[in-house]
Amino acid sequence: MLGAVLSRTPEEVSAHAAAAADLTAVDAGVADCFACPRLVAWREEVAVVKRASFRDQDYWGRPVPGFGPADAPIAILGLAPAAHGGNRTGRIFTGDRSGDVLFAALHRAGLANQPTSVSADDGLALHHTRIFAAVRCAPPDNKPLPVERDTCAPWLHRELALIRPTLRVVVALGAFAWAAWWPAMTAVYGHKPPVPRPAFGHGAQVSVPGTPDLLGCYHVSQQNTFTGRLTPAMLDDVFASAKRLAGLA
Repeated sequence: MLGAVLSRTPEEVSAHAAAAADLTAVDAGVADCFACPRLVAWREEVAVVKRASFRDQDYWGRPVPGFGPADAPIAILGLAPAAHGGNRTGRIFTGDRSGDVLFAALHRAGLANQPTSVSADDGLALHHTRIFAAVRCAPPDNKPLPVERDTCAPWLHRELALIRPTLRVVVALGAFAWAAWWPAMTAVYGHKPPVPRPAFGHGAQVSVPGTPDLLGCYHVSQQNTFTGRLTPAMLDDVFASAKRLAGLA
């Protein structure tokens, strides 16, 4: 993943993303992106200060690429990596409680080979599914700024373009990911969002001809899972719908 050309400005992000010939090149470009000064400072500070329980570990401390096969018919779009999850391990939704919930559900659905995701070398493999985030760096308070979302968007758009031949359904985890889908859909598929733009909701489904179906799902954050707003059964229902729409069930 090392050795990619560094991206230090929004213009370089756009150029380098557009030039990426495959997902390996996209992943390498993502990992070497320094275009958002606030996010760069935060991800690197977290990697130095660390959480006490991880003080003996080396943090990734960089943008986190997508994960999953290049021919996936299902995509899961998240918000951003967690400071002590993906920002620590280098793999999206890996090493935090949100990932524990997500991968357990994917395993129940037959979309992952194991129910846990603790490190980048733990043997986890996804089936028919690719996971990525709208913003690739861990943001302070889990809240990217609009300019950071927009600067990062070319990576998302290029990744979607590369998996477009097989992609059938996108599961948006939370309202931020749901909102990020519409400009991505326009950029990659050339279709404008419906008017009025469909509102996010758990279990919401939108079908725009010529584009993947969009499913809404509450984010697998502790705020949602610990309070019971999002239950395992609710996740199972979403992934059952995703499999059906992808032609896997």
